[in-house]
Amino acid sequence: MPRPRKSKRVCSLPENNLFGPINGRDADRENICMTVDEYETIRLIDLEDMNQEECAERMNVARTTIQRIYYDARKKLAESLVYGKRIQIEGGDYELCSDEEPLFKCEGCCKNKCDKRKGNL
Repeated sequence: MPRPRKSKRVCSLPENNLFGPINGRDADRENICMTVDEYETIRLIDLEDMNQEECAERMNVARTTIQRIYYDARKKLAESLVYGKRIQIEGGDYELCSDEEPLFKCEGCCKNKCDKRKGNL
């Protein structure tokens, strides 16, 4: 029996969930589906300048899991840039941080998020 998938902690959903070329020529091309947890990994590592270990701690998963998610997300970004495909962000195994647990303030979204009390980030 396979191990159950663990939800990744995500601070907020993206404001926009569809990205791609602005020319209308290739509107019929398939979209690349990027999961919300892949988006969050890109945001934390590339935008917030976290290393993989810090990102893993923030998302409450193993560093090796973050490494795999980050690799998959970058592959999708490269495919979008090189082949002119659109990226749609949706789905994935994630849970949003709760506003009811304000012990950690996410710098990127400036909202009080996450719970440090239980050893989770």
